[in-house]
Amino acid sequence: MKKAFLLLLCGTLAFCACRKDPTGTPEIPESELTGTTVDVSILDGARFRKLLVLNEGQKGANNASLDILRLSDGQYITGVFKKVNPQAGALGDVGNDIVVAGDEVWIVVNNSGIVEVISAEDEKEIAAIKVPTPRQIACDDRYAYVTSWAGAYANYENYVLSDYKNIKGQVYRINLKTKKVEGSVEVGYQPEGIALQDGSLYVANSGGISSQVPPDYAYDNRLTVIDTKTFTETGVIEVAPNLKDVFASPDRSLFVTTLGNYSDVHSGMYRVKNNLLTGRVEEGGDIGCNVSAATMDSDGIFWAIGNDTEFDWGAAHAWYLWNFNSLTSAAVSYLPDYKFSEAVPYGIFEDGGALFVADAGDYFNPGTLSLYVSGKKIWTVSAGVCPGHFAIW
Repeated sequence: MKKAFLLLLCGTLAFCACRKDPTGTPEIPESELTGTTVDVSILDGARFRKLLVLNEGQKGANNASLDILRLSDGQYITGVFKKVNPQAGALGDVGNDIVVAGDEVWIVVNNSGIVEVISAEDEKEIAAIKVPTPRQIACDDRYAYVTSWAGAYANYENYVLSDYKNIKGQVYRINLKTKKVEGSVEVGYQPEGIALQDGSLYVANSGGISSQVPPDYAYDNRLTVIDTKTFTETGVIEVAPNLKDVFASPDRSLFVTTLGNYSDVHSGMYRVKNNLLTGRVEEGGDIGCNVSAATMDSDGIFWAIGNDTEFDWGAAHAWYLWNFNSLTSAAVSYLPDYKFSEAVPYGIFEDGGALFVADAGDYFNPGTLSLYVSGKKIWTVSAGVCPGHFAIW
């Protein structure tokens, strides 16, 4: 059960909220910050100016942080938010998700109960919006939509549950201009991933707490569908236990990753088309694609890693690449030469042939970020604690 224990340490589940810790240290403009110099010449032609790396931090330690890779001068700089915004103190407790909306970066900080908004150009704080136990975020041209456990939390070390009788989650709608919350919609139990497609929101409900609550002791297995115009629920789609992430693909399908029940149902990826479940995506005809971490690149290729023993990071993992359009395995000629016997990626991000692999290490100390191009490792740098989420600007 090594993996499950480490996930608790790293911050997948909420425990106690921390946020501000002002130091009185003078602020430093991002333009004056330097870090580790890395070779970015191989990224010429990249569609971004900065890669933003959100480090989750360790549960209860108030040490979530933001790193940036600045392509203009090849500087990988750690802890940028705190250096640029010392008056705000730490970024908070458990960085859970990050997205770029225009020239703003929206960061979900779970235990601290905030959505932090900063400038993409210089990382200066714009707003800190209160949302109870927020999890993941998606944006259209008017709103940010944030999944929330609605104040519920679990401390599985002692099996203590809050809000025992009402543990359904919410999706909060935040106006991108005013930074004000404009309503919420109740969804399933402990919602996680969220995606936009054709005017609808699709919310992956996990049931991370409901699995410990009588009488059913069951994970949620449903996607909640919300119409963005009316901001009301329009339906649910049953998928599989313990939903995690949902991706909107170029072929107008949805691909949903699940963690399973850690017993007889393993992690996997499922396809939804026209609001109907078409089935589990299989590798090699009849072998399930197990998913522990995943990303979708700009060409519609689904990158994933996983094994069939979700409790044990030490078990052998495999890479999976799927073409969303054809539902066939993508070319694997440039898979990274990654030694799973030494470490397992905690987060992955691919853009234009450049694969960034985040490694959480021992989940207590700073992890690493590595760049692979054409299957070869180009460099590795030290990151924050539990690096795992990416955005580009």
